[in-house]
Amino acid sequence: MESSANILTVDLEEWFVVEALSGLISREDWSKLPSTVVRNTRRLLELFRIREVSSTWFVLGWVAEQHPDLIREIQQEGHEIACHSYAHIRVNKLEPDSFRRDTKLAIEAITKAIGYSPIGYRAPSWSIDPTTPWAFKVISELGFEYDSSIFPIKHDIYGVPDGPRYTFKMNLENGRVLYEIPASTYRLFGKNIPFGGGGFLRHSPYWYSRRMIRHLNKHNQPVLVYIHPWEIDSNPPQIEGLSAMQRFRTYGSTSVFISKLDRLLKDFQFYSMGEYIKEFKKRRIGFHVE
Repeated sequence: MESSANILTVDLEEWFVVEALSGLISREDWSKLPSTVVRNTRRLLELFRIREVSSTWFVLGWVAEQHPDLIREIQQEGHEIACHSYAHIRVNKLEPDSFRRDTKLAIEAITKAIGYSPIGYRAPSWSIDPTTPWAFKVISELGFEYDSSIFPIKHDIYGVPDGPRYTFKMNLENGRVLYEIPASTYRLFGKNIPFGGGGFLRHSPYWYSRRMIRHLNKHNQPVLVYIHPWEIDSNPPQIEGLSAMQRFRTYGSTSVFISKLDRLLKDFQFYSMGEYIKEFKKRRIGFHVE
């Protein structure tokens, strides 16, 4: 096993909240759809238990309301619970007041399930971007200590191409401090290449993912891995109306992804984002290293 520690995170959400389905499924119909989050979450928990890793679960408030026992189960397994919004609406589609309302609903649902407020936040679909500079102020005012919503790439849905690649501290105008942990990228020919999660991890051959992680670890950078429970579903519910690209992004490689994830957890060390932030504050690990 490699000696460097990396960060393992899970966006706890149902299969039907993904961005590709947002125009095909109404939020009003969520409760009518088949749920897969419990069985897929328990498969992940079993794997994490076997590999003895801790992780951070960014929980959708709606899921916390529907399955509070599941959130407590994750917590009791020793994992950190953080916030992933309430209704999975992209932040860049909201105004400050509606963003605050959505996030407060999520905090309330999560707090009701586990008994305390989360200290970490991640926006749906990495949707904090240059059009939403006000979001960090709201996040800090709601009591969060860290955020993980910036993806420093150019993408058709999200991204801050010129954003910082590594963890940094924000001293906000309201006098508060917020730590930002961006999604991991690899620098190639002047561009940031994503590799650490979602379809970027799921569709890549294992040797490539291992090489990218080793490269960043060699430069004293922990890699942020992010996954979703629906990504390990070998027989996910299907829906009509997706383009070939949307279908590939959503369903591609899901049947083999848990095997790849198992290899990652066996070959590399992982811990939670909360544990990482504690170390970062003490040692400034992974700070502005190119």
